[in-house]
Amino acid sequence: MAASEQHHTLALPQFDRPVKLLIVVAPYYKDVTDNMVAGARKTAAACGAEVDLIEVPGALEIPTAIGLAERLADYDGYVALGCVIRGETTHYDTVCNDSSRAITLLGLQGACIGNGILTVENKTQADVRADPAGQDKGGGAAAAALHLIALARSWTGTRKGIGFRSETGPKA
Repeated sequence: MAASEQHHTLALPQFDRPVKLLIVVAPYYKDVTDNMVAGARKTAAACGAEVDLIEVPGALEIPTAIGLAERLADYDGYVALGCVIRGETTHYDTVCNDSSRAITLLGLQGACIGNGILTVENKTQADVRADPAGQDKGGGAAAAALHLIALARSWTGTRKGIGFRSETGPKA
């Protein structure tokens, strides 16, 4: 059982210049996502990150909003927060798989995203995972985004000498 397992958590990164995060939340289960937002904000504050928050109708719209922000706004990273609880139809599978896949694709394109979309069997599981004093999956998603931002910043300006670019080309 997961509750009895020990997990290693990386220390939060430190930044030498400001970090700007966008939390994108689908508040369908508002009490759950409010807890997740609180956890994400607390983790972001621990790193000195500035946070903006937007709401979208559902988990399927989270990746679209992040994609728009990545192209049109100026954020270093994103925290995707929502909750999908299994129902009586296959809609659960579609929402879980498609939102996760879209977030992964955005990440592979360079967006620094912490995926905190809960996919659970029931409300009790959601409450346990969302609790900032418990599993704090909102805080974990913010930490993931912050770690990816730190990693991306550590590689800024690195070139691989592909094509006509020199290995010591200009910094990005």
